[in-house]
Amino acid sequence: MSRIGKKPIDIPSGVEVTIDGNNQVTVKGPKGTLIKTFHKDVIIKVEGNQVIVERPSEEKLHRALHGTTRSIIYNMIEGVTNGYQKTLELVGVGYRASKSGNKVVLSLGFSHPVEVVPEDGIEFDVPEQTKIIVKGIDKELVGSVAAKIRSIREPEPYKGKGIRYQNEHVRRKVGKTGK
Repeated sequence: MSRIGKKPIDIPSGVEVTIDGNNQVTVKGPKGTLIKTFHKDVIIKVEGNQVIVERPSEEKLHRALHGTTRSIIYNMIEGVTNGYQKTLELVGVGYRASKSGNKVVLSLGFSHPVEVVPEDGIEFDVPEQTKIIVKGIDKELVGSVAAKIRSIREPEPYKGKGIRYQNEHVRRKVGKTGK
């Protein structure tokens, strides 16, 4: 039995969870609404103020879907109540970010500034020139957008310059030695 999958999910006050016939889960909360369709074999029920996820059999596919489905629903409920955010840091001489409207303009040592336009449901915040905060209610989307920004200039192993997640450890390599 899945240790994660068998835990019921508590629904906080102010959050409404509805499930229709083809396993489409809608979560409405103070920060917004999230809708996701899950595999037809997984059994999702709302009992009182809890969401319960069950699997029909001990098949490998059903075992795999059980905990995953429960985690995704939990993340949806957490997202509409508190939201998610990822913080990125710019490390390098002259590397900086600025907010222009809802876009973020990055100066990363290229011959041109790089503009990043937020996707629907994503908001950028630039508290310092070297920090970018990606906010949203969908955990998967926040992580995806943060990864796209990081991929513009990934941290390099020799000097450690680039865009990294907050508290990310960049493994450093030793450079060439002269004779």
